[in-house]
Amino acid sequence: MIKYSEKSREFYLGNEHISYIIGILQNGHLGQYYFGKKVRYREDFSHLFEKIGGEPAITPSTDGKGFSLDMIKQEYPSYGTGDYREPAFAVLQENGSRIVDFKYKSHSIKNEKKKLTGLPAVYANEDDKVETLEIILEDEVIDAELILSYSIFEKYSAIMRNVKIINKGNQKLNIEKIMSASLDLPDSEYILTQLSGAWGRERYVTEREIKRGITVIDSKRGTSSALNNPFISLKRKNTTETSGEIIGLNLIYSGNFSTTVEVDQYDVTRVNIGINHFDFNWLLEPGQEFQSPEAVLVYSDEGINGMSLTFHNLYKNNLIRGKYKNKAKPVLLNNWEGTYFNFNEEKILKIAEDAKKLGVELFVLDDGWFGTRNDDFQGLGDWEPNLEKLPHGIKGLAEKVNQMGMKFGLWFEPEMVNKNSDLYRKHPDWIISTPDRFETPGRHQHTLDLSRKEVADYVYESVARNLRESNIEYVKWDMNRCMTEIYSKGRCACRQKETAHRYILGLYSVLEKITQEFPDVLFESCASGGNRYDPGMLYYMPQTWTSDNTDAVDRLKIQYGTSMVYPVPSPMFP
Repeated sequence: MIKYSEKSREFYLGNEHISYIIGILQNGHLGQYYFGKKVRYREDFSHLFEKIGGEPAITPSTDGKGFSLDMIKQEYPSYGTGDYREPAFAVLQENGSRIVDFKYKSHSIKNEKKKLTGLPAVYANEDDKVETLEIILEDEVIDAELILSYSIFEKYSAIMRNVKIINKGNQKLNIEKIMSASLDLPDSEYILTQLSGAWGRERYVTEREIKRGITVIDSKRGTSSALNNPFISLKRKNTTETSGEIIGLNLIYSGNFSTTVEVDQYDVTRVNIGINHFDFNWLLEPGQEFQSPEAVLVYSDEGINGMSLTFHNLYKNNLIRGKYKNKAKPVLLNNWEGTYFNFNEEKILKIAEDAKKLGVELFVLDDGWFGTRNDDFQGLGDWEPNLEKLPHGIKGLAEKVNQMGMKFGLWFEPEMVNKNSDLYRKHPDWIISTPDRFETPGRHQHTLDLSRKEVADYVYESVARNLRESNIEYVKWDMNRCMTEIYSKGRCACRQKETAHRYILGLYSVLEKITQEFPDVLFESCASGGNRYDPGMLYYMPQTWTSDNTDAVDRLKIQYGTSMVYPVPSPMFP
């Protein structure tokens, strides 16, 4: 599936469906030759190398003979040496320069799909045929390496890409931007599709023809967001549901992301997808490395449906994990809209009895079971049962529901805290907030700083303790606000722009531990409806609350947009 030609210095990745071709350029950088329908392997694809345009006086040439980066399709471009388009990465050095020159050093081809440290990613099953290409680029001046990783399965029309940067030198480097994938396409005859919306109308399909200039689709909210999903597609103008070419890109990440689509002066299209570089910086000390999230690139010549099927099959079989990955989910009833905060054990058991008569298999107790949580102004963060409401605790209630012949599930919102709570009174510095600034509430709550290990450990233990003590077979993991005043009191000034990404890494570490300790629990992700519906969360939780909007007509649009990328087992249909 992956071949390297010493003669032409080209990489070929391909299966029965697609081909992806990279060339090492004369200056040691990588050129993007081709991504699309399968082409037969040959020793030399140099005929696919395109130098767009002529040699105008305003375009620098590295060799004085017309070799200009501004007129070449590149694989992982940088800024400052002749390419004036959006770069894939930016590294600030101690002397104040951002000029880099990463050249080909070496490569390896292996029959494996590596895990990404601290991040969700597509994985290989025992019977999967998969290969991974790692290309090492080196900048000798700053003594740093970029490792570009490409994985291809025999059975999927998809390429998985990620990037790692390693600081092997003695100076501190600041990573200001690092995209997971960059893709230069030969023309601009595409229609851009994005999944955008708001609360209650998540993932509506939005389309437009791409034109010269830059289109940005992103999130700055600390979550992948209901406004823009970390997915786009570029389809030909004659593409339909079942025919025509389309390329889809999806980022396996749950935080701030950015996708840019740029059409240059020669109508070449450049796409970048990765962590949003707005308010982002990562201080890379000597000897340290930084790993990007994984991006999935899908090609189909069988229309939108062909692209969707590739995403669906890949995610069902090689992203979603655990007992419920391809298993029918139990029919459940949640008490929330029946009681809100106003309940006791007797009322809950009566609802459960009626639910059982209707064939419900899983009864879920929602918000209000803990601390002083009698409204949404208080108690969040204090994950001990309220014995005034539930005199036998969660353990006793779960046993009674089980005796009725149903499973028992429980709601948590462990990433958040009310100021009127024992947790906040004990640890007021644990919330994300900026010193001497107003702390903006959202739904009367604040975001716990999961970028700090002690806070992440508290969140993990709060949920795990309840699962250990009671027979809880389902967890609804909610998250009802976006970040503001992003600042961590556990980190120095030079690392504050790391906070949003470190939060996501902290969340992933909590989810990894808790899903490994409780493999038989069905975890459902929820975020004020579909405010964090992305492949990163699907890696940990095989079910996601699609939207708070249950209107049948509205849901036609929501379900259609969601199904463009995400498989049928994952959405929760209320």
